[in-house]
Amino acid sequence: MYDNLLHQAAAARLAADIKNAALPGALLFSGAECSGKLTGALETARILSCTAAPQGDWNCVCPSCAQHKSLVNANLLLAGPRACTTEIEAASALFLKAAESNAPFLTAARYLYLRAARKLTLRFSGVLWDGDDKFSKIAAAIAEIDELMEPLDFPHTLPELKTVRKTAEKLSAHFQKLEGTFLYDSIPVSQMRNASAWARIKSFDGKKTIIIENADRMLESVRNALLKILEEPPEDTVFILTTTCRAAVMPTILSRVRTYQFAKRNAEQERNVLDRVFHAETFTGSISDYLLSYLPVPPPVVRAAAQAFFADIAAFRIPDIPATVKECGAFNPRIALKIFLDGITGAQRKLLFSPVGGAASREVLAALEACWNSVTVYNLSPTAALETLVRSLLKTNKQYGGVFECAV
Repeated sequence: MYDNLLHQAAAARLAADIKNAALPGALLFSGAECSGKLTGALETARILSCTAAPQGDWNCVCPSCAQHKSLVNANLLLAGPRACTTEIEAASALFLKAAESNAPFLTAARYLYLRAARKLTLRFSGVLWDGDDKFSKIAAAIAEIDELMEPLDFPHTLPELKTVRKTAEKLSAHFQKLEGTFLYDSIPVSQMRNASAWARIKSFDGKKTIIIENADRMLESVRNALLKILEEPPEDTVFILTTTCRAAVMPTILSRVRTYQFAKRNAEQERNVLDRVFHAETFTGSISDYLLSYLPVPPPVVRAAAQAFFADIAAFRIPDIPATVKECGAFNPRIALKIFLDGITGAQRKLLFSPVGGAASREVLAALEACWNSVTVYNLSPTAALETLVRSLLKTNKQYGGVFECAV
C-alpha cells in the first residue's frame, strides 16, 4: 500500500488503520505544501475501493483500481482550490520527453500526465457544479478537453509524436483557461451541499470518497454545511480534508476528523521524489520550486516586477500597471499573482523595524489580501485589482509620512 507516497510516516499509519478496519469516515491530512497530501488522499480512495486481495497493491488490475489510477472512477469527488497547471506542465514535459525517446518510464510518465490533468478537471464534476450558472460553459470546455485527451489515455496506443506534441499544446491552453477562469479560491456552499447530497446516495460499487483540498479556506457557510454531513456521515462514504494550516480549521470540524500529519520532507528526500516522479536528476531546488519553474513567466521575473512596483509607490510614483501585467504574463495562471503579492510582502518587511512602519505594514498586508481576494473570490481582473491596490498603498505611504522609502 501507498507505494507512491514517498517519505511520509503517515503512509504506514494509514495502511495499518485500513488493514485493521480502523479507518474512520472523516480524515484530515495536514502538512506542508508539496508533502504528498493529495497523493495520499487519492491513494486512500483507490485502496478503499480495491476489490482484489491483497487489497491496495499499486499494480492491482481490478476494474476499480484501473479507474482510480487514471482518476476516472465515478466514486471519487475532488473539490477545493489548487494551483494545478504548473504540475500539468511539468508532467507534460516529462511525458513528451519519454514519448520522444520511448523511455522505459513512458507508461509511468503517461499516467503522471493524465493524473495531473484530472486533478484539475475532476473539480468541475457535474455533481459539484449542478445549479451553477457557469456550468454550461464549463461542460463545453470539459467536453473539448476529454475529446483531446482520449487518444492519450489508456488503453489507446499513443499517436505519433508530432500528434502527441500538438495535442499537449492544445490541452495546455485549455487547462490554463479552465483554472484561471472558473476555479474558485474557496469551495462554494452550493458545491458542499451537492457533495453532501451525493454522499447520501447508496453506493453499490465500493466506497465513495470526497476529497476537499485546502479546507482551511472554507467560508463559514461552507463549514456549517460540512459539519452537518460529518455529524452523521454515510457508512459507505469517506471524507478526506487537506490543509497546510491545521490551526485554521474550525475546531468543531477538527473534533470530527482524525488527523494524519504529513511531515515536511528534507532536501535529500525532496530530491529523491523529483528523481523518481519527474526524473529531474539535475534540479537542485525543492519540489515547489521545480513546479514553479514551469510557469510561463519565471518566478524571479515576477518577484522583480513586484519590487519595482513597490519602489514606484515608495517614491510616490504611479506604477505602469498595464506594463506590469504584461511582464507577468497577465498573471496566468493565478499563482503568478500570489508570487507577485508575496514579492511585495517581502519588499515591505523592513517597515517592521519601527513603530510607524509596523502600523503601515499592517495596512499593506491588508491591502494585499484584499487584492488577492478581489481576483480569486470576486473575479476582478488583475489590472483592476492592481489599480485599487495602488490607490490603497499610495494612501498608506502618504498617511505615514513616506515611510515606505526605508524599505527600498
